[in-house]
Parts: sequence; structure tokens; C-alpha cells
Amino acid sequence: MRRLSVSLDAVPALREATASTDLDAAASATLAELSGVDAIRLGINDDLKPVGEEDLRDVRRAVRRFDLRMPPSQALLKIALETRPNRVLLSTDGALDLRVRAVPLAPVVRALDEAGIPVWAVVSPDLESVKIAHAEGVSGVEVYTGAIVDLPNTERAAALEALGDSVRLASKLRLGVGIGGALGFATIRETLDAAPATEWVAVGRAAVARSLLVGLDRALRDLRALIA
Repeated sequence: MRRLSVSLDAVPALREATASTDLDAAASATLAELSGVDAIRLGINDDLKPVGEEDLRDVRRAVRRFDLRMPPSQALLKIALETRPNRVLLSTDGALDLRVRAVPLAPVVRALDEAGIPVWAVVSPDLESVKIAHAEGVSGVEVYTGAIVDLPNTERAAALEALGDSVRLASKLRLGVGIGGALGFATIRETLDAAPATEWVAVGRAAVARSLLVGLDRALRDLRALIA
């Protein structure tokens, strides 16, 4: 059975944009978990905005399974070790460009691994990126779909085929494997059909946007039905 990870970064972002005191990331996370979500995710950057350390602590306490997305930065490593998420996903704004190797993953992966925290990498949908991530010692990859879902039909078919190849390779290498990046209600099914070996599906803004119309509980239950 596929599992669903929902990013709630939009909640702190809305809180910051509206100066609202009613938008509580921990409360939203609890409701999401009660709606059948398998993991709650927050992402941090070097500025710690809009998601801050307090958000991490509050959500970590509120849910059973918490995923932290962060750059492979030594500066943020201390926060990850203190928060103790169930999983760390190393990423930039999208996929890591592992072929450039501007930032080595191994030191961060090793430190988290020694602390008993599994590490995944968010990678581009190409075979080389999956191979490099495997060589860096991560336990799983999330193949980035953000550059695929909005492509015109003539280009999307080839991109989806490359996605499927990447997911299959990750599975053969015995890596955990997920997909995520700009996925929405209209694109999840087609994307999963191209990559049936997917174990985890990550959704963010689409879930929060749908919740404005039907409520968070209904939006997430609808998502759960789509990924089955």
C-alpha cells in the first residue's frame, strides 16, 4: 500500500503573509494525521522562514511520523539532530543537482545515520542522479516531478517514461522510493501509472488549496483514495 506524505509549509507561509495567530501548524498536522496521512512534512532553509524551529518542535510533538526537508547544510544539521524527525529529505528548492556535486552529501548523511535518522535525497528523474544518491549512502530517494507535470502532452510522455525508469532503478538498488513536486489531484494518477513501484507520494500546496474548498479532512481523504 502506498503511503502519503503531506507538506504543510503553506500553513506557516500563510501565517506570515497574513500576520494571523489562528494558523497553527501543529493543529493542522494533527488533523491531517487523523485524516489518514502517513507522514507530516515541513521544510526549512537557512533563513528559517517561514517555517521556524518552533514549528518543527510543535509538529514533531503533535504527530507520530514527521519528515523534515532541508538542504544538505552543516548549519542546519544541529536542528535536524535536535528535532529528531523520522526521516530527513535532503533537497534544495527542488531536486539536488547531484551531477555537479557542489555540496557533498556524505558528511550530512553520515551524521544523521549515526543518530539513527534515515536520510533520503530528492533527485531529478534520471538514472545518473539515482546512482549517485545510492553511492552517497542515502536510504531512499524522492524523484522530483515538479518539472514534469506541467509539460505539454508531446513532451510529458517521454518525461514520465524517464520518471518510471528512475523509480524502477531505485527499487532495484533497494532504496526506498517516492515521488513528489507540484503533484495535484489532476496529475497524481497519471504520474503513478508511469511509476508503479512508487512507495511514497508527497503532496503539498495542492492539498492545502483543495482544503479551502472542501476542508482539510475531505481533501486528504480524496488524496488517499487517488494514490491507492
